[in-house]
Amino acid sequence: MSFFEQMAERDHEQLVVCYDEVSGLKAIIGIHNTTLGPALGGCRFWNYATEEEALTDVLRLSRGMTYKSAAAGLNLGGGKAVIIGDPKKLKSEHLFRAYGRFVQGLNGRYITAEDVGTTVQDMEWVRMETDHVTGISRALGGSGDPSPVTALGVFEGMKASLKWHTGSESLAGKTIAVQGVGHVGYHLVKYMHNDGAKIVMCDIDDENLKRVSTDFPDVKTVGIDDIYDVECDVYAPCALGGTVNSDTIPRLKCQIIAGSANNILKDEEQDAKSLRKAGILYAPDYVVNAGGLINVANELEGYNRERALQQASGIYDIMMNIFQIARDEDISPHRAANALAERRIQKIGGIKDTYVKTQVHRRNRGKG
Repeated sequence: MSFFEQMAERDHEQLVVCYDEVSGLKAIIGIHNTTLGPALGGCRFWNYATEEEALTDVLRLSRGMTYKSAAAGLNLGGGKAVIIGDPKKLKSEHLFRAYGRFVQGLNGRYITAEDVGTTVQDMEWVRMETDHVTGISRALGGSGDPSPVTALGVFEGMKASLKWHTGSESLAGKTIAVQGVGHVGYHLVKYMHNDGAKIVMCDIDDENLKRVSTDFPDVKTVGIDDIYDVECDVYAPCALGGTVNSDTIPRLKCQIIAGSANNILKDEEQDAKSLRKAGILYAPDYVVNAGGLINVANELEGYNRERALQQASGIYDIMMNIFQIARDEDISPHRAANALAERRIQKIGGIKDTYVKTQVHRRNRGKG
């Protein structure tokens, strides 16, 4: 399938391929939809096996950002960027400043931020070349690391899921299996631990495991593949996407899936149906992990930490609304979340379309 066909399949507006030979920059920026506002989304730095894999990732992620912004009630569109390569070997000021110039060339249609493989420091290098960047340090007027706010949103989404499914939002005594305890996963463990949860974790990075074990000694560790077989109340995928699929769903021993990873479902429609059939409540990932987006979006209006935390806490109510739509319309929570986002885009898009036509009509009225 050509990249034009792939864009058409997901209704994308624009793809930008970025290359700088000297720094080694190979990047793709995907802009999915700008109906609600400029596309905002992080820049992922990952050692993709192929360029085709990177293209698929940026298309999926940027589309997800459109839905995430819409469902969260933000006036932003969906975009994402991926840098191809090993971040441990290729990261440099030169590379990120080169990337920043490509972002600047889009003149505000895309606003970048940190993501997997990138940091606040990286975004500060990008900022040397463009104003269209968020997720910079607090010292420079930004919001800093968005991970704690992302984790808060996941925590609130998890509580809403428990409330809907069991009648109680408390995590006390509940067993949570966390896949990935990096930046977001660590802070999620902290929230859950403070609420009395029993936590089982896994991670490919021993340093991440060591950090959690040091700060929370009662958290248990299992192997990467063993996490799917843990008997738990909630499975929380907080690493890369696609971990809930036809192979893993039969192994899951949980009541709820709620985590910070993007694109948790490998096959969105089929896996959502399988979970529903299995009686597992799925909290749509792009809704519960929207806290990070909410956090960096606040930079655009002048960052206020309390406001960002309050908005992220609102994910609880958004999730309850989605579960209600799912029940009322007899559809999966995944389809209900999509419906919520699509209806908002359609309604607001109609308002903007009317406004533009009115302006054109007024300009033309004085001619002739």
